[in-house]
Amino acid sequence: MALTVGTGPFSEHPAGRFNFEFSPPGAAMYFEPLPYRVRAIFEGETVVDADGPMLLHETGRLPVFYFAEKDVRSDALEVSETVTTCPHKGQARYWSLRVGERTVPDAFWSYPEPVDSAAWLAGYLALGFDAPDEWFVEDEQLFGHARDPYARIDVLKTTRHVRVSLDGQLLAETRRALALFETGLPTRYYMPAEDVRLELLVPSGSRSRCAYKGSASYWSVKLDGDRVVEDLVWSYPEPAHDALRVRDLLCFFNERVDLEVDGVAAERPQTQWARVDESPTASAQQLRGLMARR
Repeated sequence: MALTVGTGPFSEHPAGRFNFEFSPPGAAMYFEPLPYRVRAIFEGETVVDADGPMLLHETGRLPVFYFAEKDVRSDALEVSETVTTCPHKGQARYWSLRVGERTVPDAFWSYPEPVDSAAWLAGYLALGFDAPDEWFVEDEQLFGHARDPYARIDVLKTTRHVRVSLDGQLLAETRRALALFETGLPTRYYMPAEDVRLELLVPSGSRSRCAYKGSASYWSVKLDGDRVVEDLVWSYPEPAHDALRVRDLLCFFNERVDLEVDGVAAERPQTQWARVDESPTASAQQLRGLMARR
């Protein structure tokens, strides 16, 4: 989460201001070369091997790898009849990914004749992140989505009084939190288990994968009156490098609880997770789908 999503400078709701009027033709897009090697593996075969691919940033979307045609194995491409049109990029053609008997429909796409403002897309193909079995940047496996080179995570110790409640019921209270600041996202407060009311937590079995922080496990919260709030709390038992300091600490969705910091009530951040929670019919499946994009 950085340039074009969350509260990034080219997102739909930037946190800051420019000293000039910024009026892109629809979505803002930024297409840049990356300095490292990227590979995609499918059925044990390398189907993409690019030394210096391109990365597309687009308003409201996670960054996407684009590859020169020479970096994609042509024998793994199967022409599809699917055609879509994007007002900001033009008409897209699709190819399925096929190795042996296994096929992923419409896994690749390209814009052979993009609109003038995105002419630089011509000659490149994108591959849906979930299509191959594995991704590697150099020799490190990549999870979740393409990493944004402008994303940053800082984890800082704080003695501020952090209090979490919901419907008037106390869920956690601490002066030993670690505050995690991540580009384009709300501040997250990670707390030791001793400062959380563990008797209210119920393991949900849900998991999500963050490209920066690793694999998260989730708990639902059982409130008075047997009301259960799905997947409200998470933790990183085996965090990636960027989140090593918050290992095994617990964190609540600010968007879905009442948070006080030093006695001051914090506004609930308006993110995609907040929008789901506003619907009384939001299902656990919807929530898990959003968590997978964290």
